[in-house]
Amino acid sequence: MSKEILIECRQITKIFKKGSQEIKPLEELDLEIYKGEFLALMGPSGSGKTTLLNLLAGIDSPSKGELIFNGHDITNFSRRKLTKFRAENIGYIFQLYHLVPVLTAYENVELPLLILPISAKERHKRVTKALELANIADRASHYPKQLSGGQEQRVAIARALVTDPPLLVADEPTGDLDSESAERILELLTYLCEELDKTVVMVTHDPKAAAQAHRLLHLDKGVLKEENNVV
Repeated sequence: MSKEILIECRQITKIFKKGSQEIKPLEELDLEIYKGEFLALMGPSGSGKTTLLNLLAGIDSPSKGELIFNGHDITNFSRRKLTKFRAENIGYIFQLYHLVPVLTAYENVELPLLILPISAKERHKRVTKALELANIADRASHYPKQLSGGQEQRVAIARALVTDPPLLVADEPTGDLDSESAERILELLTYLCEELDKTVVMVTHDPKAAAQAHRLLHLDKGVLKEENNVV
């Protein structure tokens, strides 16, 4: 892990309106995330973890403050520009995989590439590489219903990797897995950080999963209350 900053959150506030009520899952949050870092976020339900993850991934925009990604302020990007930014920079890993059941593992991994202006040959090269990195190439022709939970999550990670993004965001990536499968997924995420210099930001409720990260942050009611260096 280098000390080069990939993401800066400057006084980030997120406000949702529910009728006349304002809800602030994040308030004046400052955070720096480094290139090649494995960062874990913990906190009780409703503490703002997933909101922060979605802001980092460009799925949502802050109500106030600045979000700087690799030197570029993405805070006020248009919807179109934000979509392009996500396609080029973000891989999202979900707890429940979000695989398309009528597509094979190969076809699920290929999906993010279909919107990019690249040839079929290049798509095949990238999909094959991503499946190999996730150690799931031998299941490329299988459908999700033919895979175990751990195998499905590996396909989901391959899909997140296929565009070669600098940032992987993972929302409870081991939450639906048995302990052995969870351990293997965490080993894979660690490998992606340490060997491929990917930055991983993971939300988790599992202290064992969080212990695999380089750094652990605790969110409470939208505020960073505590920070522990894990390694």
